[in-house]
Amino acid sequence: MNAASVKKGIEKISRKMNENKDYLIRLDQQNGDGDLGVSMSEGFQAVADYVDSAEETDLGKLMMKAGSVFNESAPSSLGTIISFAFMGMAKELKGKEEVDAAGFAKAAKAGVQKIMDKAGSKPGEKTILDALCPAVEALEKADSFEEGFRLAAQAAAEGSEATKTMKSVHGRAAYYGEKSIGLLDGGSVVGRLIFEALAE
Repeated sequence: MNAASVKKGIEKISRKMNENKDYLIRLDQQNGDGDLGVSMSEGFQAVADYVDSAEETDLGKLMMKAGSVFNESAPSSLGTIISFAFMGMAKELKGKEEVDAAGFAKAAKAGVQKIMDKAGSKPGEKTILDALCPAVEALEKADSFEEGFRLAAQAAAEGSEATKTMKSVHGRAAYYGEKSIGLLDGGSVVGRLIFEALAE
């Protein structure tokens, strides 16, 4: 993984979010304010535009700026949460111009940990973490990027599907309490789409 592959990966994620924008809006309208599809589409598009023109090769600096761009372009609670992930990864990747699959898994884990530390949330609370945490665990077990992304996409999909059985405890969705059980969490779907795009 280097600056060039980061550009490629972000571009694929951005395209995936654009393709699923209306689906994410519909999901979010069930127990949120319906802006999820717009904020994710605009956020990842802005990051894709930034990395496409960036000449930075330090992966830490690249990720830190990407997080800042995302936060500005996706003004929503999930936008802030994903920017935490970029920041956590940035700290782990600081000073490195390339990393192997194990190095990426370590950075991804740091990103997820940053979300948990900053947002005060954990898996099992019907959030994006229910897709990201199992995905990162899968990455850690893999020997290559190809295998890692394939396993991570599968784990994220299963984790997202499991949110149907959970009750929302964070954000606007928490107001729905028991009524949120049975509904798929939109944030977890974003997590699934991220790894789906990388696996492709």
